[in-house]
Amino acid sequence: MKAVMVTEFGSADSMHYTEVDMPDVKAHDVLIRVEKTSVNFADIKSRYGKKGAQIPFIPGLDAAGVIEKVGADVQALRAGQRVIAFPKHGSYAEFVLASEQLVFPIPDGLDINTAAACPTVSFLSHRLLTNIADLQQGESVLIHAAAGGVGTTAIQLAKLLGAGQVIGTVGSYDKVEIVRANGADHIINYRKEDFAAAVNELTNGQGVDVILDSVAGEITETSLECLAPYGRLVQFGNSGGRAGTIKTNDLHASCRSVLGFSLGTTRKKRPYLLKETATQIFPLLADGRLKMNIGHEFTLREAADAHRLMENRLSTGKILLNVRNGE
Repeated sequence: MKAVMVTEFGSADSMHYTEVDMPDVKAHDVLIRVEKTSVNFADIKSRYGKKGAQIPFIPGLDAAGVIEKVGADVQALRAGQRVIAFPKHGSYAEFVLASEQLVFPIPDGLDINTAAACPTVSFLSHRLLTNIADLQQGESVLIHAAAGGVGTTAIQLAKLLGAGQVIGTVGSYDKVEIVRANGADHIINYRKEDFAAAVNELTNGQGVDVILDSVAGEITETSLECLAPYGRLVQFGNSGGRAGTIKTNDLHASCRSVLGFSLGTTRKKRPYLLKETATQIFPLLADGRLKMNIGHEFTLREAADAHRLMENRLSTGKILLNVRNGE
């Protein structure tokens, strides 16, 4: 089968479209013929060796396609079903293998592009807002990197879950419109403005109740300047490349919390939790209340170009790889 392999850590030039062996199907495995997969920032970090990957490897977190074969002990899934999945060994390939716990049938009427775009960003956004931040009706939310796949999805979900005010931050003005189109009440260019001061002004000095932070570093540290009493800052990535420093005296007296989450860790250690998430997400996607923002599509052979686009922060919304048309 054809796949994209990373043969050494570093730039996108290390990604090669090549022939690899078909995976072996074990008792609790599901073999899926991939139609489309998505590009996530974690794929870029893995390419640089920052996510524990060992070369050579196939990148990619999620896939959408049709079940080709199920293992002997798989009961709830069958060949021919349309599914999304979080594969064991990367998704930039014509066929992927996934544990049955991480394979979810696609509801009737849900198109393949939406299905391919949704797994990581929608599952992650929903768990961040509900299970981790425990967002309550009427609370305010600040979402960093608001124009990306997680950002645009989290804005919509926050509104659907009853948030009173949703504020997004972006790094350039050309991303403002996509953030506004997804329902943000206010957008702040953090490169041009002091976002903490702007947030405090927008909230009459109270700060926001929930902050979703995938950037880390100075963004995390400054976020505490606009987090309300009893507020929750959820840290789920470090795309900025530097860890942030949290001071304990910023927390106890104000009853504020800093919480961490990783979808990757959850897939490995508590995969059963994602079935509940799927039951919450799929109805929102199927009836159109939640929309996936697909900004770009490449063929599987063009995966390196897709990485360059995301790495240079030129992408908006989700990037898809068309595996069915790999050339």
